Amino acid sequence: MTEPTRIPPRDDDRGTQPAPWRRPRVVLWTTAGVVTLGFLVALEIVARGYGFSGPITEQSREVIFAPESGPLLYGGLALTMVVLTWRQRLIALGIAAGVDVAFFLVRWALDADMNFGNGALWVVLGVAVLGVTRRTGRERLLLLKGTGLGLLLVAGHKTGDTWLLITSKTRATVLDAYVAAADHALADPSWLVGRFLNATAPVSTGILHVVYGQLPLAAALVGLYQLRRVAVDRRFPAHHLVRTFLVIGLFGPAIYMIFPVVGPVYAYGAEGGAWATANIWPDILPPVTDPQPIPFDGITPRNCMPSLHTAWAVTLFVHSRDGSRAMRWAGTFWLAGTLTATLGFGYHYGADLLAGVVFALTIETAMRCSAHGWDRACVRMVALGTAVFAALLASYRWLPTEMAARPWLYGPLLLLVTGAVIYAYVRTARSARSARTARDRAPKAEVPGQRPAPEDSTEAGEAAEAAEATEAVGATEAVGAAGAAPTGTGDSQDPGATGARPELV
Repeated sequence: MTEPTRIPPRDDDRGTQPAPWRRPRVVLWTTAGVVTLGFLVALEIVARGYGFSGPITEQSREVIFAPESGPLLYGGLALTMVVLTWRQRLIALGIAAGVDVAFFLVRWALDADMNFGNGALWVVLGVAVLGVTRRTGRERLLLLKGTGLGLLLVAGHKTGDTWLLITSKTRATVLDAYVAAADHALADPSWLVGRFLNATAPVSTGILHVVYGQLPLAAALVGLYQLRRVAVDRRFPAHHLVRTFLVIGLFGPAIYMIFPVVGPVYAYGAEGGAWATANIWPDILPPVTDPQPIPFDGITPRNCMPSLHTAWAVTLFVHSRDGSRAMRWAGTFWLAGTLTATLGFGYHYGADLLAGVVFALTIETAMRCSAHGWDRACVRMVALGTAVFAALLASYRWLPTEMAARPWLYGPLLLLVTGAVIYAYVRTARSARSARTARDRAPKAEVPGQRPAPEDSTEAGEAAEAAEATEAVGATEAVGAAGAAPTGTGDSQDPGATGARPELV
């Protein structure tokens, strides 16, 4: 009996697989990591040039020294722990608490600055060390992704702070007069809502301060809800809230450099001090004159155009639509509360909010399409959002007096173009969701001539042994059945009879 030859399958039979480091997703993640690191290094160099530390230094020093925000570090730990089992999460929290207690006692003995959060950062870094040294393959990649997600949350906050300091140092004048004039087309909503909050204080202001300040906490809860099955499925969902949040915080401050604005409470209110044009917010509307850049101090951030709080609240609202009824109501409440707070506290103009809505939906569409695949609808939506956002900034800068002189024309027009972006986003999101649902329900078509990729050698060996054992048992049963069966029809025992069965050899 000859043994079959072991001829490896041809490449056209099993499909040519690229090397792991050349796969598109690996290349994409590597490129994103290199670009992010280069951006952080450049930001660090620029910050050093203006006499203060950048995001890399600020985050590195919190390994030992008192952190700036303990809750932020524990929020990063919570995002990292989505890749851990419940037992591992309890161990991680215990280690973080123990490290923080040790730091607390040492700082108390040395009379140093007191804060917590070092333990959380240590555990996040420890998860990365565990993934590199004790895990391989997909498990290593999963732990490193969890670590990266937690560190990006902290780095995003540090990066935003550095951006704001750079805007205050590099932009000596602000464009509040232009935006205030354009805001006349929208009936000066910041002044209207500011008067309303003054009339209903302290109840309304107390509630809205909590809503405005705890927006990151609400986003973290929605993000953790979306990532709740990572530890079970051992993979991240293709798209989730945290991705869009981080990208908005990364690219939004760059617009501050192009269009520096401090807000009505600073440019026209008491918070601006000697640099304010006049102390008239929110009681008296600013006069409509030929706007000019306003010189301002080197401390106040130019962080109004676009309103990133509005952008984040819109993103939170969009992602809460896939949750429970309570989550949907909470997302709606946080969006309404954030919009009211940004206007009523004098932090933003109405024009800022429209730009923030368009900015958020454009970024959200780009992030979702990069995860699920680009099509014509995605390209059209991103192009529309980019064009409308650029048109809004251009009109605020070069058409403010015309907009203030004809509010009956430009006010509805601003709302119309913003509504067009919202409508386009809703249609694109619905069509993409329907396409994904149909694709998931469709039967998987097998490609002729292709074989599945070979499995792990151990699993393949066990499967082969099990198959051989099954075949041997089946052959034994067949031989036994043939020997016991009659060889002819009826009572005849003649092996030469017509109905005789051949014996199995």
